[in-house]
Amino acid sequence: MRYLVALLLIATLTACDDGGDFSGAGPEVGTGACSVDGQKEFVLVNLYAWYLWNDQLPANLSIDDYTTPEQLVEEVTTTYGPQDADGNPIDLFSSVGSLQADTEFFGEGRFEGFGFSWRFVDPGGTEFRITRVFSGSPAAGGGLDRGQRLLGLNGRTIEEIEAAEGVSAVFADNDTLTFEMERVDTTIFSASITKDIVTIDPVPQWRLIDQGNGLPPVGYVELSTFVSTANAELDTVFAAFRDANVTDVILDLRYNGGGLVSTAELLGDMLGGDVAENLVFSLTEFNADRAASNNRTAFFARLASSINLDQLVVIATSGTASASELVTNGLIPHATVTIVGDNTFGKPVGQIGLEFCEKILRPTSFRLANADGDGDYFGGLPVDCPATDELSVPIGDDLDPNMIAAMSVLNTGACPVVALPGRQSKPQGQPHERRPRATGRPERDFASAF
Repeated sequence: MRYLVALLLIATLTACDDGGDFSGAGPEVGTGACSVDGQKEFVLVNLYAWYLWNDQLPANLSIDDYTTPEQLVEEVTTTYGPQDADGNPIDLFSSVGSLQADTEFFGEGRFEGFGFSWRFVDPGGTEFRITRVFSGSPAAGGGLDRGQRLLGLNGRTIEEIEAAEGVSAVFADNDTLTFEMERVDTTIFSASITKDIVTIDPVPQWRLIDQGNGLPPVGYVELSTFVSTANAELDTVFAAFRDANVTDVILDLRYNGGGLVSTAELLGDMLGGDVAENLVFSLTEFNADRAASNNRTAFFARLASSINLDQLVVIATSGTASASELVTNGLIPHATVTIVGDNTFGKPVGQIGLEFCEKILRPTSFRLANADGDGDYFGGLPVDCPATDELSVPIGDDLDPNMIAAMSVLNTGACPVVALPGRQSKPQGQPHERRPRATGRPERDFASAF
């Protein structure tokens, strides 16, 4: 089954290029081209044309070997796309989905679901914990909250469900579920929750952290996803940072699975526009057939809200991906960038959107690199200062281990002793330095929101 770490079931975790018209609209509903075979033909033709690794696709692929366009894109890209050292497919991102849902999510930050994100916190994959609940969502109305443990659904335990179809399938296949929950204080409750439209606040919180001694404050901002509704909010935040003479920023991307390249470039300008104006932010490279007319270089631009950045600390988990990694990697050549928390996911590629038959094909079509040409991080951007994502503490709280680590790095240049289980942390007082790029895929943070 394809790995899903998006903010809704139909949107892959992706940096989506929303800046170009690549091949025009595909066939429309009601035409013969929108038969099942017509849809499969559209997908196959465009994979040959736009897929980043189209040189690896056999020339004799047939639509008759696949039942649906969705099956075709998944099986072709995972079978013939690149593999890692263990023989596992690297491209888990190409997809076919609902055009309406795609548009609502990336344009309006809206999706239909229960409205929470989660992950398994044990190696066996049975201790299911809530990482975030979206404000105003059905989950919030049902009393779900960060740190709570899901014990069962509709009378079945998580162990029973995982041994059968898996919790993701249960969430996808049911509009109403009875959740058996355990609070952080170990009290038990149940709630019947029905899916509804959830509107994501892309910037859940931001603040100025007073350092005293006449020093400028540290700017903290949490960004939950790269959608167009984030743009105005980010402009407001960074204008306030600039007015307060902020030079050090903590950017909390711990559950941010990506989104629009345009929003990533805007955030890059706010962070780096002063210190790296007209320098390269990112390089976008398509396959050899499409490179001449589509490859592009994005340069930092100075905006009214750009700050004079000195140090950037990015809080990350293995669910931090795509556009989040684009921003982080793009700033590494131009500022002091420290990753706190855990290795990122590892998605240095992105998708274009090709519309057809009220659906959208998003094939992996381009690779991304920074000014140094560094873009081979399928194993994730490596953490500099490990810290635990403690689910019993609110995100960004003063007692949040990630915030403690981030402030330690900014104030002392050193990582505190506290580390993730199984990791070796740097001793107190030892300056941090960037590690070599990771080569293997990190353990995944299954942070899907439904």
